[in-house]
Amino acid sequence: MMIAETFAAMNLSDATMAALKRSSIVTPTPIQAQTILSMMDWHDIIGKAPTGTGKTLAFGIPIVERLDLAIQHPQALILAPTRELAVQIVTELQNLAAESPHIRVAAIYGGTNIDRQIAELKKHPQVIVATPGRLIDHLNRHTLFLDKVQTVVLDEADRMLDMGFVRDVRKILDKMPKVGQIAMFSATMSRAVMDISWIYQRDPVEVTVFEDEANKPPITQYQIEIGGHARVEMIAKIVAKHKYEKVMVFCNTKHMVEGVTKRLNQIGCKADCIHGDVRQSSREKVLADFRKGHLPVIVATDVAARGIDIYGVDAVINFDVPFENENYLHRIGRTGRAHHPGVAYTFYAFLEKIRLDEIVRFTKSPLTPLPADEYLHQ
Repeated sequence: MMIAETFAAMNLSDATMAALKRSSIVTPTPIQAQTILSMMDWHDIIGKAPTGTGKTLAFGIPIVERLDLAIQHPQALILAPTRELAVQIVTELQNLAAESPHIRVAAIYGGTNIDRQIAELKKHPQVIVATPGRLIDHLNRHTLFLDKVQTVVLDEADRMLDMGFVRDVRKILDKMPKVGQIAMFSATMSRAVMDISWIYQRDPVEVTVFEDEANKPPITQYQIEIGGHARVEMIAKIVAKHKYEKVMVFCNTKHMVEGVTKRLNQIGCKADCIHGDVRQSSREKVLADFRKGHLPVIVATDVAARGIDIYGVDAVINFDVPFENENYLHRIGRTGRAHHPGVAYTFYAFLEKIRLDEIVRFTKSPLTPLPADEYLHQ
């Protein structure tokens, strides 16, 4: 494994260094320091790291650095489990290529007009970011060819395979028998991930970044005992008191998401929602408004907890105690990204305390009790 503690030690192009400076990215995160040089040297990679530790740049920098602009075909393919993650990866790669105007990145995912994507593919992008299902649709239509692809990345590989994309991923990889490099990045290494590695990778470099105090997201966690009827008002009070500009609120059901969003707007707290039944175009508009700071509160189901990486989320509020322990981590992981402090509040009723205590044992992170009166009676 080759490790570089600074970007200067990686011998990157002037354009990439300028783009990093433009984005105020100064020091490599552990996953970047341990991955970039190995990928630049064409090693296969298995990268395991907590969310929010900079995995996109860990594979994005080597991809951008090695592109041959004379080749008018896709040279890198990045597979993502969700549309939201695909859009986020594209945004980060476009920022990385900000000083290289001839680099083109195309997003391929379901739920949007395929003709627009076909038109985008005719512009000869060098990098494709795709969800597996829509990518196979393009392959079947012969609107996309992968014969020139040199690097394949599976981002959030565990999530992608757990969602049932194993056959699709294998079908895609089987269409590229001469691919030069396969890199897989994941928060966990499931059996399905290791099976894919065993079949398709060659002597991969294994990079593991443990969630220790050095890279653990700096999230202050609170628990608030409060009845359901007062929770919406509590959200508005929290946002107002701390002057939060970006807050994500999580509920367990679509029905609750819609109800909380409607009530927040009624009491003057601007909010919108995303869940599985919201059209993709509407979902993208909500996320774009949130990213730009035009929308202070997003209310969402757990479908949004994985695959959305929005910089600068001030706080996460669990309107409901999540059903699964892992969902708690995915939810609060939307804040405290890239070592910037974040805050998480979890509302609970008396009967939910046992469930909340299970989460505390699972995460090994205590939740500080916060009296509801501190906000409601000011």
